[in-house]
Amino acid sequence: MHRKKKIILFVCLILFIGLGPMPLSPTNAAGSSIKIATDNLNIREGPGLSYPIVAKAYRGESYPFLSESKEWIEIQLDSGKKGWVADWLVSKEDSKDSGTTASISADNHAAVTVDGLRVRKGPGTNYQVIGTINKGNDFTVLSTSGDWVQLDTSYGVGWVSSEYVQFKKNSTTRNNTSNSNGRITSNSLNIRSTPSLDGSIIGKLGAGDTVKILSQKNGWTEISYSGNQAWISSQYVEVEKAHSDTNESKPSGNKKEAGTGTVTATSLTVRSSGSLNGKAIGSISMGQSFPIIEIVNNWAKIEYKKGNFGWVASWYLNKAEQSGLESSKQTVKNSKITIIHNGSNIRKSANASSAVVQRADQGAMFDVISIQNDWYEIRLANGESGYIAGWIVSVNGLAPIVDKPGSSKSLKNKTIVIDPGHGGRDNGTTGASGTIEKTVTLRTAQLLYSKLKATGANVILTRNNDTYVPLSSRVYAAQHQNADAFISIHYDSITDRSVRGMTTYYYHANQKSLAADVHTSVASNSSLKDRDYRFGDYYVLRENKRNAILLELGYLSNPTEEMLVTSDQYQEMVTTGIYQGLVKHFR
Repeated sequence: MHRKKKIILFVCLILFIGLGPMPLSPTNAAGSSIKIATDNLNIREGPGLSYPIVAKAYRGESYPFLSESKEWIEIQLDSGKKGWVADWLVSKEDSKDSGTTASISADNHAAVTVDGLRVRKGPGTNYQVIGTINKGNDFTVLSTSGDWVQLDTSYGVGWVSSEYVQFKKNSTTRNNTSNSNGRITSNSLNIRSTPSLDGSIIGKLGAGDTVKILSQKNGWTEISYSGNQAWISSQYVEVEKAHSDTNESKPSGNKKEAGTGTVTATSLTVRSSGSLNGKAIGSISMGQSFPIIEIVNNWAKIEYKKGNFGWVASWYLNKAEQSGLESSKQTVKNSKITIIHNGSNIRKSANASSAVVQRADQGAMFDVISIQNDWYEIRLANGESGYIAGWIVSVNGLAPIVDKPGSSKSLKNKTIVIDPGHGGRDNGTTGASGTIEKTVTLRTAQLLYSKLKATGANVILTRNNDTYVPLSSRVYAAQHQNADAFISIHYDSITDRSVRGMTTYYYHANQKSLAADVHTSVASNSSLKDRDYRFGDYYVLRENKRNAILLELGYLSNPTEEMLVTSDQYQEMVTTGIYQGLVKHFR
């Protein structure tokens, strides 16, 4: 009996040691959760776009955070299962008990001093961008870390560079914008019951709509809607100062026109607001020219009759500046040019026959203001501007590189595989007005093929007609041809029709440089919203040992963007951008 008791005691001891203390669940260990920041988000089985969808999540929902892999986050689902979501479509909410390494700021809020300030997930440029905020917006300061400030924005909690905000102590968070009107710049903007992404959606506004602003705080604008107070994101509101002029159809007398525009379409509809939802109020014809009052989100406000104003799609206007120069001009930021030869001519305008305003010697550097055709507009020492031929300088920064007309040495004999996405039984996405992705990707690829072929490059198309090509065959083409670059062409889609812009993806670290060069050149050449270049888990990138990138060149799900990307003007601009990006990369 004594021996039996010892055996039982020994077994119990073994069981106790085997079980040990129960480990914390990943949720408790992480001590944080994530909040969905888009209207409809796919939850996948693994950390990548190639994994199957296991569930759906919706804006404002919160899930326990489990782990992180590159740009994907593992979450705990209500069913007890686990799933993965893209980290650029969610915001992370740390537990109140987890503390922070950032020091708490003594200033309780800050005003943004520039337009387009990037909001990031963490205090550094290596963190994912979650949105942009504009000059004049006020936000509550949560903490600071080095040269970075943590703000409570309409995108959630995020970080911005302290260089571009102005701190304010003991000041109200409401902007002094009462008695002002605001004009909506988004094609589809949600009206919410509270100033939060958690607020219920009670209506929508379109581009060009005007609202009466009651107040602004923390990235949200308070408006009156159906007799009640409501809120919209300040990111998509352009504040207009109230004035006493009762003739609302007439623009302010001191407002400078954006030049003139000549119609390039056979017939162009004039609308009451800058979106396809605007009411048709007139029609203009090819060859007619009109004053351009302003341009917002690829829509131009024009005076189409004396005293009558309306909106037209800006990509059907050949725009000219007040001086009469064609406005193929694209603004360029954060770039410099260096003079290569002594005695280089800087001219008054972007033309070889224009008057010389100054000469510069080898090594002289100038800031780039814009690029017009093959000429850089540069800032001179006296504060004025001048133009210099792009093929006689070197470029440092984001500006696209210009080759001398007829000369493209950097691409000669390079092998470039162009991959028009989808084809045959695989249509890809279908646009808001019925555009089939496989058709427009082939059109873009064929135009790019012609541009690259003319440079002496060895160019291969993975398909040249409407045929189905397996993903493995597309990758094999790059491997077999020993490609110097593999460019996969796509167009994007999402359930939220207001989303717009272009994105470039890479998978392997050695592909990042090509993605950066091509993306910045395309962004400089096109008028699309820049959604940056980033990691993307796509088969044609992941399984590709060559230098490969994938371009999403606009959202077909956005009705306005669908019209833009299928236009001849856009196709010309975007293929020129890809060409210039490749020149820059191989140079």
